[in-house]
Amino acid sequence: MDTSQITKPVRVASIDIFRALTMFFMIFVNDFWSVNGVPHWLEHAAATEDMLGFSDLVFPSFLFILGMSIPLAIESRMYKGDSKGKILNHIIRRSGALLVMGLFTVNLESGVGAETGLSKPVFTIITLFGFFLIWNVYPQKEGKKQYLFKGLEILGALILAVLLFIYRDSEGGVFDIRWWGILGLIGWTYLICAIIYLYLPKDWKYMAIAGICFIGLCIAGSNYWLGVFDNVIPGNGCFHAFTMGGVLLTMLLKRPDTEISRYKKMGIAAIAGIVMIVAGFVSHSFWIVSKIQATPTWLFYCMGISILAYIFIYWLTDVQGKASWFNIIKPAGTATLTCYLLPYLLYSIFTLVHLQLPEVLTTNPVGLIKCAVFSLLTIGLTALFVKAGIKLKI
Repeated sequence: MDTSQITKPVRVASIDIFRALTMFFMIFVNDFWSVNGVPHWLEHAAATEDMLGFSDLVFPSFLFILGMSIPLAIESRMYKGDSKGKILNHIIRRSGALLVMGLFTVNLESGVGAETGLSKPVFTIITLFGFFLIWNVYPQKEGKKQYLFKGLEILGALILAVLLFIYRDSEGGVFDIRWWGILGLIGWTYLICAIIYLYLPKDWKYMAIAGICFIGLCIAGSNYWLGVFDNVIPGNGCFHAFTMGGVLLTMLLKRPDTEISRYKKMGIAAIAGIVMIVAGFVSHSFWIVSKIQATPTWLFYCMGISILAYIFIYWLTDVQGKASWFNIIKPAGTATLTCYLLPYLLYSIFTLVHLQLPEVLTTNPVGLIKCAVFSLLTIGLTALFVKAGIKLKI
């Protein structure tokens, strides 16, 4: 591949920081189950409830920042000389890993039956052990150590295969595609959007058309026009629209400052964010705001909020140079998958040791502070794992 026209992508601090913030809040809201009296506006809205809870903003923000990373990741591989076929293989393998992990976490949510001979915490810990054996970032060594690392990967795959075979849920059901889980939905979204960016011309117009098509698919799904094709693409394009929005924003911000000034790019993005929020307000006359139903109104509101939030972080960190303010959560932005899975490990350990917190720590408002501390604890543990050479990368 001719790389003469491809400039070396640089790591963008604001993308890592926005990802880290999103992960911090994802762990924070996922810990609400352990607290009594959480304000309703902080929680997820119910399936038929017309509401945008704070928790409903987190997942779309992650999909948005996923999209912002796609152009940089693909162009980095192109710069190194990877062919499109090799990049496609990486995209498929990465998506497959997310689907596998997503299905395991979803099945664990349905409980672990006594037939397995393992308690749910033990089953979860062994599952995580398998994940880390397969997808850990091993040192680049030649000779015997490489065989050792390959052997560990094979061992991890065998562990997951045995767990899949022996798994029974709390009602005796076998391992199944109950739904794809958060990681699985990310995997499907990444697969389609990354392939679109890889093979379409690197022109914002094509990416905008793709994004508009996904929005149209979301509208069609919300109006029950898709019939048997409903949810053939998870979320009926809604999740992919978030990601394509991120792709477009990166393409805008990557344009040289000599071609369009940095503040003008920020202004264009801010206008786009406002337009999305206005679109959400208008569309509310036709659809409720619902994450579970993946309605266009939810899409527009969350897209607008994500754009405006990112532009503020971009201004604060990349323009004003305040990236160091976020160092405490930095590992969540650079070892994100490790950080996402560690709460499963912590909850399992807490159950095994019969950890009981005082009531004051499980009741609002102190309970919410506990959730924030738990999120920071997870991020700190992530940093320790990385320092010890344990980091998931797919």
